[in-house]
Amino acid sequence: MHERVVVTGTGTINSLGHNAAQTWKNAINGVSGVGLITQFDTSDYGVKIACEVKNFSPEDFISGREARRRDRYEQFAAVAAQEAIAQAGLVITEENSHRIGVIVSSAIGGLNTITETIRVIDREGPRRISPFAIPMLMSNGAAGLVAIDYGIKGPCFSVASACASGIDAIGTAWMLLRSGVIECAITGASEATISDIGVGAFDRLGAMSRRNEDFSMTPQPFDLNRDGLVVGEGAAILVLETEKHARDRGVEILAEVAGYAATADAFHITAPAEDGAGGAQAIRMALASAGLNPSDVSYLNAHGTATQLNDASETRAIKSALGDWAYNIPVSSTKSMTGHMMGATGALETILCVLASRENIIPPTMHFHTPDPDCDLDYVPNEARDCEVRVAVNNAFGFGGHNAVLVVRKYHQSK
Repeated sequence: MHERVVVTGTGTINSLGHNAAQTWKNAINGVSGVGLITQFDTSDYGVKIACEVKNFSPEDFISGREARRRDRYEQFAAVAAQEAIAQAGLVITEENSHRIGVIVSSAIGGLNTITETIRVIDREGPRRISPFAIPMLMSNGAAGLVAIDYGIKGPCFSVASACASGIDAIGTAWMLLRSGVIECAITGASEATISDIGVGAFDRLGAMSRRNEDFSMTPQPFDLNRDGLVVGEGAAILVLETEKHARDRGVEILAEVAGYAATADAFHITAPAEDGAGGAQAIRMALASAGLNPSDVSYLNAHGTATQLNDASETRAIKSALGDWAYNIPVSSTKSMTGHMMGATGALETILCVLASRENIIPPTMHFHTPDPDCDLDYVPNEARDCEVRVAVNNAFGFGGHNAVLVVRKYHQSK
């Protein structure tokens, strides 16, 4: 008999807000996080827009000394973890520290630190490299620092699967909790890739929107005129627990993580398989792991990057997995507001699924104006929708052909 896994805390910082409540308010109101890039000089760049975290001072959340020793993505993780742990009312002690895990991912790690270290070498030579460079740039740094901050001594690691990293982290925590290895997990992902290297490299792939003059209308997931993704940044962390552990603590349960699955396309390092077969299989397997059928699904938060290939492929995957029921399911891409937060994006969208199940409101797909014959589902265009959300499916598909799908269910107490 597997343990049921529930959510008791959420925390985030992203372009829509510095906490979950502000993020949710802006998401259901269709607020866009897109703006002109301020973190580096874009004069020579074709892309000049991103979804930056605004008005962020890490010293508001951690000491100045610690802030200087952490990459921006590690700072974000600390902020989101603080909020999630506080909401969960979780007290970590020497007695329970070994029964708590930290699975916090990043697709890329400390890209800002990598960029700055290269510049230091060019300007001043290798002797001027910071002794903190390695812990600031490594992709498991955020997980290790969260564990250190709270004295957590259970399993602690990062999962790197490109844009599927956040869901794979949560899914891995779900498996550890179900099997009884741990009783509680701090899990999610963090990313900070708005740098000259990050933006320039993604642009060279031809993946990014260049609507620099009219950025209030981009990105456009599933729209016929979509022209690419807008890169975002931030972190999203959840506290997961076994149902028994949460009930014994007497804390409020926000939702249940009911299922998870991962597959690989084994097709191309950056392009999705056109038929969406790998994504479809992940959706089927995730629902099966939750003991659910397609007709049980009431909302799907799509990967929805606003690239031509991804949106068409994902639409095919959804229809293949859910059959005719796919046309009855509201599907939205919240990346139309938050941008694509790379490894952290699935973790944030999981929080939005949790909140959708609690509030019975579905966030919209913004900037959707012209239907695409290849994308013919109900994409909840431009306005949030009141709808009972009993079961939410969350897709994340990443470079490398990684497909990860999580199922969030409205919580009902076991008898």
